[in-house]
Amino acid sequence: MYAHSDMEAKWQKVWEEQKTYKTNETDTNKATCYALVMFPYPSGSGLHVGHARVYVGADIYARMKRMQGLRVLHPMGWDAFGLPAEGYALKEGKHPKETTAHNTKVFKQQCKKLGLSYDWDREINTTDPEFYKWTQWIFLQLYKKGLVYESHAPVNWCPSCKTGLANEDLNNGTCERCESVIERKPIRQWVLRITEYADRLLDDLQNLSEWQEYAKEAQRNWIGRRDGYTIPFQVPQANTSINVFTTRPETLFGCSFLALSTENNTIETLLQHATNRKEVEEYRQKAYVEQLAKGETTPDGILLKGITAKHPLTNTEVPIYIATYVLNKYGTGAIFGAPAHDERDFSFAKHHNLPIKQTLSGKGNLPQVEIDPNATLINAEKYNGTPSEKAKEILTKAAGGTSTTAYKLQDWVFSRQRYWGEPIPLIHCQACGVVPVPEKDLPVILPEVKSYKPTDTGESPLATEKEWIAVPCPVCGTEGKRETNTMPQWAGSSWYHLRYIDPHNSTAPISPEKEKQWMPVTMYTGGMEHATRHLIYARFWHKALFDIGTVSTHEPYTALRTVGIVQAEGGGKMSKRSGNVINPITVAEHIGADATRVYLAHMAPFSRTVMWNSKAIAGPRRFLERIYALQSKVADIKETDKLLQVRHQTTQAVTKDIEGYRFNTAVSALMTFTNELRNEEKIAQKSYTTLLKLLAPFAPFLCDELWATLGNKTSIHLEPFPQADEKKAQKETVTIAVQVQGKIRGEVEVPYGTEKEAVLAVVQESEHLTKHTNGLSVKAFVPNRVISFA
Repeated sequence: MYAHSDMEAKWQKVWEEQKTYKTNETDTNKATCYALVMFPYPSGSGLHVGHARVYVGADIYARMKRMQGLRVLHPMGWDAFGLPAEGYALKEGKHPKETTAHNTKVFKQQCKKLGLSYDWDREINTTDPEFYKWTQWIFLQLYKKGLVYESHAPVNWCPSCKTGLANEDLNNGTCERCESVIERKPIRQWVLRITEYADRLLDDLQNLSEWQEYAKEAQRNWIGRRDGYTIPFQVPQANTSINVFTTRPETLFGCSFLALSTENNTIETLLQHATNRKEVEEYRQKAYVEQLAKGETTPDGILLKGITAKHPLTNTEVPIYIATYVLNKYGTGAIFGAPAHDERDFSFAKHHNLPIKQTLSGKGNLPQVEIDPNATLINAEKYNGTPSEKAKEILTKAAGGTSTTAYKLQDWVFSRQRYWGEPIPLIHCQACGVVPVPEKDLPVILPEVKSYKPTDTGESPLATEKEWIAVPCPVCGTEGKRETNTMPQWAGSSWYHLRYIDPHNSTAPISPEKEKQWMPVTMYTGGMEHATRHLIYARFWHKALFDIGTVSTHEPYTALRTVGIVQAEGGGKMSKRSGNVINPITVAEHIGADATRVYLAHMAPFSRTVMWNSKAIAGPRRFLERIYALQSKVADIKETDKLLQVRHQTTQAVTKDIEGYRFNTAVSALMTFTNELRNEEKIAQKSYTTLLKLLAPFAPFLCDELWATLGNKTSIHLEPFPQADEKKAQKETVTIAVQVQGKIRGEVEVPYGTEKEAVLAVVQESEHLTKHTNGLSVKAFVPNRVISFA
């Protein structure tokens, strides 16, 4: 047994006093490793095991890289603006500035207790004016590039949080934060033109070879690029036209209706001429929320009475519907229904008793969903017999349409009608319009207010701060008004990775020299839930900063590793309401921070969802106690050949596993090595010191303690990481599985590294195996592992 509490407190103090983990800024000849972890918003409940699993994994990686001789940047900070922090402050009845300061202090102490090797000299906080000065500066650069615009369109309004939300902030039609059903409300908003970067965001994913594929696929789906055609349908009664996006213009003669999304931008014009306006408006408000909740599967819809569209090829009247299965975030938010050739159109037409007209040759039941490359047009007047693929361009041109690329990605609703956020650095002037705050006047400081509670008016609480609002126009000098909306929480997190590199720079967000030293981030670790929000936003801001010369790289993050969720014991989500939240600090106080770290690393593959098991946490503690006890066996003896081989095998395995974020198998390899050492009466010092160095990234407190006990004066974390000799790690013989048509039929033992032909010869000498492989050939061969027949 060892007394973990005193030992951990001792080494926390030593590391802090000696600045053991301070980033090396001077030895620029060394290779760099920027090990970044997604920073948290500091909630009142402190760290939870989900945080700890992410941070411990990234810390293990950073510690190994530091010991391997790289210059490591491993920082931490606080994403402290936004709804989560403000909501907690409201609940506590305190100012968010007060609660944020307290919570960040608690989080920092907890990070230190877990032995996380952060360079605390680089700590940042998004609520610090010296940080958000540069968030505001970046916003102004986006504004000057024309990437910011003001909108008065209806937005997702949360009646509980009393603010507008981006689509990404919703969960099936409800607010992600409070689960209230959202409403549609016209609110003045600032919006970022992220769609201007849609192609680059999509195309550059192919260069991110070290990202997990699921994250790239999630972004591809979110951006949702589709090549198609836009075709105008005239609406004579309203003297306007509806632009329809389609990928199937060859089915145009099968059009029996138009369907608009609830948010289509022509609806307001059309409603001025529809005879059922009130009914349609009531339907729109209800249908939008249902659409978000249910998706696009329902055939529900409402007819706009009193108006019709004119078919661009036949001049016939086409009814116009608003339909929940049509998404505004795709194309123009309008489609023509060709029910004979689309399942959703077919379902809608059947539900509303609309004509279903086949316009492509082919047999079988309708709708014809599969595209037949040999199909020709039928029931298409003079175009009958035209090959369907050729008809795409012909009919589009005849209908007055054009080729178009559409995206699912929508522009980013950027402002919030709340108090706790970065002030938007814009001034409204009656004479000059909207004017940027001069850069020399940044930061625009968030003022102290009597009440920061959200309002029902659609305005921020800042709208009542008359003294703060009133400011001279920077252009003409007449009285202007400050912008009262604030930025969303995502603003600071879109560029914080850059500020860590140069956190005390007062003249720029980052110096070009330091940026080139460290960017892009070597390894980014965090939650998988951020794949389509934070990671898209941050990539967008980074590319915009590249365009203006602030950064030198097209992408911010070279490699990405995301963690699986830690479920409550027995399964299901951890929540305060259920009383099943696990505090990692409570666990660490009981069994030690090192044992907690080892448990989090060993519990499952890093990216896999796993269930907490309170009975299993004693295992890592026993493992560490065995290593602690081994010090009594260390002697000045020569290492046995067997332990020499095991040492190099373990070094090889642990190094590769940490590099690949396979922390669970790395711990297993260390346990195997430990068991080998326990079987010895005496242990060579080289065996034991190698074990400690390999274990040090996982159990930093214990390893520094044992290292000092051996008489060393410097920290083990500044020692070189062990290197494996592959020849010494090789086994003399290996067992190779023999697989026949997908089933393991036996195995053969051969010298390590035996070639395929030689392994095949051994298999053919086995009567048992040849009765299964007779007449078959080798389908696959993995050296030292498996030979497969089919």
